[in-house]
Amino acid sequence: MSLSEDAKILYEYHRLHQSLHEADLILVLGSHDLRVAEYAAELFNSGLAPLVIISGGMAHIGDLLETGWKKTEAEEFADVMKKAGVPADNIILETEAQNTGDNFALSKQLLDRNGFDFSTVIVVTKPYMERRAYATAKVKWLDKELFLASPQLDFEAYLDGSINQEALINIMVGDLQRIIEYPNKGFQIPQEIPIEIMEAYQRLIDSGYNKHLIRNQQ
Repeated sequence: MSLSEDAKILYEYHRLHQSLHEADLILVLGSHDLRVAEYAAELFNSGLAPLVIISGGMAHIGDLLETGWKKTEAEEFADVMKKAGVPADNIILETEAQNTGDNFALSKQLLDRNGFDFSTVIVVTKPYMERRAYATAKVKWLDKELFLASPQLDFEAYLDGSINQEALINIMVGDLQRIIEYPNKGFQIPQEIPIEIMEAYQRLIDSGYNKHLIRNQQ
């Protein structure tokens, strides 16, 4: 099996393909990919939720996910969403998060401080981040009904210049490692990982796609 085929196997495993329903709010997870903000704006403009919270700080410096932006991920995403027609009054910014766990924990704190009561959430992230975001949310927001969403792009379409294939594969391999390891740390719920996924994962590691792996487990 080719490296590209293995990469596609991981990419599709990371996507959940959930149906979306109306919700109390949209949580947008900041990242390097502004298409996530564009898609979140589409969902808001379609009337799926009345409120948006965007979470993301200056989270990645010197790694594969570095943005090079002068502003936080949340602020950059907010600019994109406002240009797409989302009113500023309907956007809350959480600008301190450094990781996925922070996205949920700090957003919840901010919503609580502002008196927002919610039970259903659309979480918008990158396609290859859906599964890990869901597993994290089920720990951090145990009592919430969650719908995961991402730009509707297959593997080839995702590689349009915003990220190169080598970086994407490295990140997907690292994210799968976190799906494997993090339940033992209480960071995520456990998830079934079919044997064909594990085999593709190991072949990619053996081929040198190990730059986003956690080296020192604590």
